[in-house]
Amino acid sequence: MLTTRRRFVKKLLALSSYALSLGFSHISLANWLASNFSRQTISQSIAQLFPNQTLQTSDRISLKLPNTAENGSVVPITISSTIPDVDTIYILSEKNPVPLIAQFSIDPDLETYLGARFKMQETCDVIVVLKAKDQYFQVRQKVKVTLGGCGG
Repeated sequence: MLTTRRRFVKKLLALSSYALSLGFSHISLANWLASNFSRQTISQSIAQLFPNQTLQTSDRISLKLPNTAENGSVVPITISSTIPDVDTIYILSEKNPVPLIAQFSIDPDLETYLGARFKMQETCDVIVVLKAKDQYFQVRQKVKVTLGGCGG
């Protein structure tokens, strides 16, 4: 009888602490999502994501994107780089209502390679920014969209 009561109390405490942590976690996530993924121009988005930083154009980033995306709803992208110690990858689209498409945090000890699919509203530049040792490197490529993505 005593062991079942102890087990019950342990499970009750574990469950209540889990429920409490879930209750407060949405507050910090909501602030992060609202600030990074809000409707703004590409220049506003870049200024917010990289304040007081210079984005250096780099030929050490390889970007594989179609020149013409037949469907803006599904645009494949592959990113690789020889820049050492990359810890964050940002993907932005100039004319999307929300320019920041994705932000990936990766282990700096890993080789930089990423494949994904995203939506584009219309023909524009796709900008990829890599952060390595507090330096920011970028590469751009224009993608022509024939069918609508974000806009319809």
